[in-house]
Amino acid sequence: ANMRRDIEFQTEDGVTLRGWLYAATGVTGPAPLVVMAHGFSAVKEMYLDDFAAFFAEAGIAALVYDHRNLGASDGNPRGHIDPVEQIRGYRDAISFAQTLPEVDPDRIGIWGSSYSGGHVLVVAAIDRRVKCVVAQVPLVGGMESARRLIRGDHWPGLRAGFDADRMARLRGETPARIAVTAPDGEPSALPTADTYEFFIEYTKAHKDTAWENDITLHSVELFTEYEPGVYIPRISPTPLMMVAALGDHLTPFDMTAAAYETALEPKKFMALPCMHFQAYTGDIFKMSAPVQRDWFKTYL
Repeated sequence: ANMRRDIEFQTEDGVTLRGWLYAATGVTGPAPLVVMAHGFSAVKEMYLDDFAAFFAEAGIAALVYDHRNLGASDGNPRGHIDPVEQIRGYRDAISFAQTLPEVDPDRIGIWGSSYSGGHVLVVAAIDRRVKCVVAQVPLVGGMESARRLIRGDHWPGLRAGFDADRMARLRGETPARIAVTAPDGEPSALPTADTYEFFIEYTKAHKDTAWENDITLHSVELFTEYEPGVYIPRISPTPLMMVAALGDHLTPFDMTAAAYETALEPKKFMALPCMHFQAYTGDIFKMSAPVQRDWFKTYL
């Protein structure tokens, strides 16, 4: 990966975020760039390098980084996933990218997937430095997604847990924690079999991974409060591509398709014949990545 170098940059509140810069291949002078980060708890090594290298080979630089409190990036508490902080991280990454001599500051795109697929919808709507956006298998509605993942009779106990944790944090106690994923029937933030398979298979194959199956319970509460889909009508005139998976039960296809209908032009929708995590790899990657690349090439 000689096209890639390690980078780090500061958030506005002084936290160091770390990642990679992929140089644009075959570009003389400043190149367009796409800012990329991963989904709920995931780290950049989990297949984002494949997308970044693919874009870079097409003449589009890529800045890939770990969200604060995760992976190679600083920030505490570890494993605390706050969508507002992650949105700000994207904007800090854009600012950093605009300072790089090899980057054209007027041709910045953003890419997100799953949880960060939601973030890029928000960032594209509020930050006009963004000239193009791709949201892959994005979260569009936290509460509705959570209602589909969590059994109705489990909600009162979960709410009680959120409230007790809030009081404990107020007293200065350590935040309550929960697994991201667990075997069926055990408590976890993302209780689907394909979530468990994705993360556990990855960690088996990569013993040295920076990913940790441990987040704050507060992260789950913040998930249920997060509604990135409401920003979709405000993204235009920035070009928006949304990629959805037909078999998705983490960010369900019907929710994503309905949210897409609220977007104004220019926009593009791609339906992939797969489940949520299959969007990152294999034949689905080969199907999806070229269409995403072409969207960025058209508008950057």
